Amino acid sequence: MIITFGGTPGSGKSTIAKKLAAKLGWPRYYMGGIRRDIAKKRGMTLAEYNKLGENDPTTDTDVDNYQENLGKTMDNIIVEGRTSWFFIPHSFKIYVDVNKETGAKRILKELRNENDRNENKNLKTLSDVIKSFDARMRSDRKRYKKYFNINVNKKSNYDFVLDTTNLNRAQAFNAVWKYIKPKIDKK
Repeated sequence: MIITFGGTPGSGKSTIAKKLAAKLGWPRYYMGGIRRDIAKKRGMTLAEYNKLGENDPTTDTDVDNYQENLGKTMDNIIVEGRTSWFFIPHSFKIYVDVNKETGAKRILKELRNENDRNENKNLKTLSDVIKSFDARMRSDRKRYKKYFNINVNKKSNYDFVLDTTNLNRAQAFNAVWKYIKPKIDKK
Protein backbone atom coordinates (compact mmCIF):
# COMPACT_ATOMS: atom_id res chain seq x y z
CA MET A 1 0.00 0.00 0.00
CA ILE A 2 1.16 3.50 -0.78
CA ILE A 3 -0.27 6.47 1.09
CA THR A 4 0.18 9.92 -0.42
CA PHE A 5 -0.27 13.24 1.33
CA GLY A 6 -1.03 16.58 -0.26
CA GLY A 7 -2.47 19.78 1.08
CA THR A 8 -1.96 23.37 2.01
CA PRO A 9 1.10 24.91 3.69
CA GLY A 10 0.96 24.76 7.47
CA SER A 11 -1.81 22.15 7.51
CA GLY A 12 0.30 19.59 9.38
CA LYS A 13 0.70 17.11 6.53
CA SER A 14 4.40 16.59 7.29
CA THR A 15 3.73 16.09 10.99
CA ILE A 16 1.00 13.55 10.27
CA ALA A 17 3.00 11.79 7.54
CA LYS A 18 6.08 11.46 9.80
CA LYS A 19 4.03 10.06 12.66
CA LEU A 20 2.17 7.65 10.40
CA ALA A 21 5.42 6.41 8.84
CA ALA A 22 6.89 5.86 12.31
CA LYS A 23 3.78 4.03 13.56
CA LEU A 24 3.73 1.74 10.52
CA GLY A 25 7.50 1.35 10.27
CA TRP A 26 7.33 2.48 6.63
CA PRO A 27 9.72 4.85 4.86
CA ARG A 28 8.53 8.40 4.19
CA TYR A 29 9.51 10.28 1.05
CA TYR A 30 9.15 14.05 1.22
CA MET A 31 9.06 15.77 -2.18
CA GLY A 32 9.06 19.28 -0.68
CA GLY A 33 12.32 18.47 1.09
CA ILE A 34 13.86 17.29 -2.16
CA ARG A 35 12.77 20.52 -3.90
CA ARG A 36 14.10 22.62 -1.01
CA ASP A 37 17.47 20.85 -1.21
CA ILE A 38 17.71 21.37 -4.97
CA ALA A 39 16.84 25.07 -4.55
CA LYS A 40 19.43 25.48 -1.79
CA LYS A 41 22.13 23.85 -3.94
CA ARG A 42 21.30 26.38 -6.64
CA GLY A 43 21.57 29.25 -4.13
CA MET A 44 17.81 29.89 -4.20
CA THR A 45 14.96 29.89 -1.73
CA LEU A 46 12.08 27.56 -2.42
CA ALA A 47 9.97 30.55 -3.52
CA GLU A 48 12.63 31.59 -6.04
CA TYR A 49 12.92 28.02 -7.31
CA ASN A 50 9.14 27.72 -7.69
CA LYS A 51 9.06 31.02 -9.60
CA LEU A 52 11.78 29.73 -11.93
CA GLY A 53 9.65 26.64 -12.45
CA GLU A 54 6.80 28.69 -13.88
CA ASN A 55 8.81 28.85 -17.13
CA ASP A 56 11.23 25.96 -16.65
CA PRO A 57 9.54 22.56 -16.29
CA THR A 58 12.82 20.87 -15.39
CA THR A 59 12.48 22.24 -11.86
CA ASP A 60 9.67 19.72 -11.37
CA THR A 61 10.79 16.92 -13.69
CA ASP A 62 13.35 15.20 -11.45
CA VAL A 63 11.04 15.12 -8.43
CA ASP A 64 8.06 14.06 -10.53
CA ASN A 65 9.98 11.22 -12.16
CA TYR A 66 11.33 10.17 -8.77
CA GLN A 67 7.91 9.89 -7.16
CA GLU A 68 6.42 8.21 -10.22
CA ASN A 69 9.20 5.62 -9.98
CA LEU A 70 8.51 5.15 -6.26
CA GLY A 71 4.91 4.34 -7.13
CA LYS A 72 5.99 1.73 -9.67
CA THR A 73 8.75 0.05 -7.65
CA MET A 74 7.93 0.40 -3.94
CA ASP A 75 5.20 -0.68 -1.56
CA ASN A 76 4.34 0.16 2.03
CA ILE A 77 5.57 3.74 1.81
CA ILE A 78 4.36 7.22 2.63
CA VAL A 79 4.90 9.86 -0.06
CA GLU A 80 4.32 13.50 0.72
CA GLY A 81 4.01 16.02 -2.07
CA ARG A 82 1.37 18.15 -3.73
CA THR A 83 1.46 16.13 -6.96
CA SER A 84 2.00 12.70 -5.39
CA TRP A 85 -1.66 11.69 -5.84
CA PHE A 86 -1.28 12.39 -9.57
CA PHE A 87 2.03 10.57 -10.10
CA ILE A 88 1.00 7.62 -7.91
CA PRO A 89 -2.65 7.22 -8.90
CA HIS A 90 -3.10 3.84 -7.19
CA SER A 91 -2.19 5.31 -3.79
CA PHE A 92 -4.56 6.13 -0.96
CA LYS A 93 -4.70 9.88 -1.31
CA ILE A 94 -4.98 12.13 1.74
CA TYR A 95 -5.44 15.90 1.56
CA VAL A 96 -4.71 17.95 4.67
CA ASP A 97 -6.20 21.44 4.69
CA VAL A 98 -6.08 24.43 7.01
CA ASN A 99 -7.34 27.98 6.82
CA LYS A 100 -4.72 30.44 5.64
CA GLU A 101 -4.22 32.34 8.91
CA THR A 102 -3.84 29.21 11.05
CA GLY A 103 -1.44 27.68 8.52
CA ALA A 104 0.60 30.88 8.41
CA LYS A 105 0.78 31.02 12.22
CA ARG A 106 2.10 27.44 12.28
CA ILE A 107 4.70 28.20 9.62
CA LEU A 108 5.80 31.40 11.38
CA LYS A 109 6.26 29.46 14.62
CA GLU A 110 8.39 26.88 12.80
CA LEU A 111 10.44 29.60 11.07
CA ARG A 112 11.26 31.13 14.45
CA ASN A 113 12.78 27.80 15.52
CA GLU A 114 15.67 25.96 13.90
CA ASN A 115 14.32 24.44 10.68
CA ASP A 116 15.28 23.34 7.19
CA ARG A 117 12.44 24.99 5.28
CA ASN A 118 14.75 27.13 3.06
CA GLU A 119 12.20 29.94 3.06
CA ASN A 120 12.77 33.63 2.52
CA LYS A 121 14.64 34.93 5.59
CA ASN A 122 12.49 38.09 5.55
CA LEU A 123 9.39 36.24 6.73
CA LYS A 124 9.18 37.87 10.15
CA THR A 125 5.47 38.63 10.58
CA LEU A 126 2.20 36.83 10.04
CA SER A 127 1.48 39.17 7.13
CA ASP A 128 4.83 38.24 5.52
CA VAL A 129 4.05 34.54 5.79
CA ILE A 130 0.54 34.97 4.39
CA LYS A 131 1.91 36.89 1.38
CA SER A 132 4.52 34.18 0.85
CA PHE A 133 1.84 31.50 1.26
CA ASP A 134 -0.34 33.20 -1.39
CA ALA A 135 2.57 33.58 -3.80
CA ARG A 136 3.55 29.94 -3.35
CA MET A 137 0.02 28.70 -3.96
CA ARG A 138 -0.29 30.90 -7.08
CA SER A 139 3.03 29.60 -8.41
CA ASP A 140 2.10 25.99 -7.68
CA ARG A 141 -1.31 26.37 -9.35
CA LYS A 142 0.28 27.99 -12.40
CA ARG A 143 2.96 25.29 -12.79
CA TYR A 144 0.68 22.32 -12.21
CA LYS A 145 -2.00 23.66 -14.54
CA LYS A 146 0.54 24.51 -17.25
CA TYR A 147 2.54 21.27 -17.14
CA PHE A 148 -0.04 18.67 -16.09
CA ASN A 149 -3.45 20.35 -16.40
CA ILE A 150 -4.26 19.44 -12.79
CA ASN A 151 -5.52 21.25 -9.72
CA VAL A 152 -3.74 19.81 -6.67
CA ASN A 153 -6.21 21.54 -4.33
CA LYS A 154 -9.31 19.97 -5.87
CA LYS A 155 -10.54 17.88 -2.98
CA SER A 156 -12.36 15.36 -5.18
CA ASN A 157 -8.90 14.11 -6.28
CA TYR A 158 -8.41 12.62 -2.81
CA ASP A 159 -9.83 9.67 -0.89
CA PHE A 160 -9.81 11.47 2.46
CA VAL A 161 -9.82 15.19 3.26
CA LEU A 162 -9.03 16.54 6.71
CA ASP A 163 -9.28 20.16 7.84
CA THR A 164 -6.84 20.64 10.73
CA THR A 165 -7.72 24.28 11.43
CA ASN A 166 -9.27 23.46 14.80
CA LEU A 167 -7.34 20.26 15.56
CA ASN A 168 -4.18 19.74 17.57
CA ARG A 169 -1.48 17.35 16.34
CA ALA A 170 -2.87 14.33 18.18
CA GLN A 171 -6.41 14.94 16.96
CA ALA A 172 -5.24 15.36 13.36
CA PHE A 173 -3.16 12.19 13.47
CA ASN A 174 -5.99 10.22 15.10
CA ALA A 175 -8.41 11.28 12.37
CA VAL A 176 -6.03 10.04 9.66
CA TRP A 177 -5.28 6.84 11.59
CA LYS A 178 -8.99 6.12 12.04
CA TYR A 179 -9.43 6.43 8.27
CA ILE A 180 -6.35 4.49 7.14
CA LYS A 181 -6.14 1.66 9.69
CA PRO A 182 -9.07 -0.38 8.30
CA LYS A 183 -7.53 -0.13 4.82
CA ILE A 184 -4.20 -1.39 6.13
CA ASP A 185 -5.92 -4.20 8.03
CA LYS A 186 -7.67 -5.33 4.81
CA LYS A 187 -4.38 -5.52 2.96
